[in-house]
Amino acid sequence: MGWTVTPAMLLAGYARGIFPMAEGRHTETLHWVDPVQRGIFPLDGFHISRSLRRQILQANYTIRTDSAFRAVVRACADRAETWINADLLQLYSRLHDSGYAHSLEVWEDGTLVGGVFGVALGRAFFGESMFSARTGGSKIALAYLIDRLNQAGFKLFDTQFLTAHLASLGAVEIPRAEYRQRLRDALQSGLDFTAPATPQPSELVAGMRQRSNHTS
Repeated sequence: MGWTVTPAMLLAGYARGIFPMAEGRHTETLHWVDPVQRGIFPLDGFHISRSLRRQILQANYTIRTDSAFRAVVRACADRAETWINADLLQLYSRLHDSGYAHSLEVWEDGTLVGGVFGVALGRAFFGESMFSARTGGSKIALAYLIDRLNQAGFKLFDTQFLTAHLASLGAVEIPRAEYRQRLRDALQSGLDFTAPATPQPSELVAGMRQRSNHTS
């Protein structure tokens, strides 16, 4: 990009179906990405394995939202290769301050051990990245995030790309044209990401089983 990117530009890009990335943490230039095949997470299609179910039910963690947004973004960028540079960290922080970007965090004994962050616009949630500092941390975060999106009435959970990891949890790919139609539908009205209550672990597992049985 040859111009200064603003939070308003980011939101306009998401509304058009494109999203920003940097080539690396030290790259100053951002570019827009518009995949031919788009990764999404069907909100009734999360696959909860036996091992993840056990981890959730152990309940040796605490779930919080938006209590450490910048720490989650920094943790997501703290890897050998990352698309999150300093400009994006600042832009997402500004979107968070204005109520558009959110984090869901997994805490254990006062330590941040997993999390996911993204942008909420209308009834669409654009998942940007997640991290895990302990086994299963990011999966637990994703399970609680999907429950929150379901409770709030979101219609679209955009994962941007489909990785093998996300596919194992139930994410799928759809063509660009179908994605844009779903996005247009999801942007017709807005929702409050922060409104739903965090369920107890047993309630989370039961709710996922119910949604899975309803669609199987």
